Amino acid sequence: MGKGATTRAAILSQAAAMASVRGLESVTKGEETKAAILTNAVSLATRIGLEGLSIGRLATTAKLSKSGLFGHFGSKEALQRAVLEHVVEDFRNHVILPALKAPTGVERLRALFAAWLDWSEAPSRAGGCPLLGATIELDDRPGALRDYLVDRQKSWLDGIARMATRAMADGDFEPTLDTAQFAFEFNNVGLGFNFAHRLLGEPNARRQARSAFERLLRSASTA
Repeated sequence: MGKGATTRAAILSQAAAMASVRGLESVTKGEETKAAILTNAVSLATRIGLEGLSIGRLATTAKLSKSGLFGHFGSKEALQRAVLEHVVEDFRNHVILPALKAPTGVERLRALFAAWLDWSEAPSRAGGCPLLGATIELDDRPGALRDYLVDRQKSWLDGIARMATRAMADGDFEPTLDTAQFAFEFNNVGLGFNFAHRLLGEPNARRQARSAFERLLRSASTA
């Protein structure tokens, strides 16, 4: 069996697996297939970038029909938007929501940072995070895709700031802490980890990131 046929079979297998796991939930076969296609589209985007992702390129790589993909997405920009939304939802489910279960603000921040590093290192993102690549590709390109990415990034920073505010209310952070500045530095530590881990191949990247994060917590702490 050729590589293309294998890829197409993998997509169909993923769709069947998701349908089986969801059991009696009211999800159509088309929605399951679309989700499986998006998983492969995200993988492709990590290698060629968001701008390089098109319906034609995805159809060629996955050995699927262009007409079928058009039926799911309608346009290149709609496919790119769907990929961004898919990655954002995955990040929310695996990084943000689990961290919110922690009882205190500081514990939430620790859980959030640890989960972010784990998510960044996942084998499924061996080519890097499409969101980070998209921030470079879209930073000077006005339009709906850029607007969506800006909105999600602002929401991410706001979420970090809210956790820091919770830590202030818990009495763990200084009551005069600038939470926007804290969120800025928190985010930059994570971005620095991605740079060191992905581009430089620094074997100590995770340890260095943890060390920088702990210093940030100490600088905000009342202790």
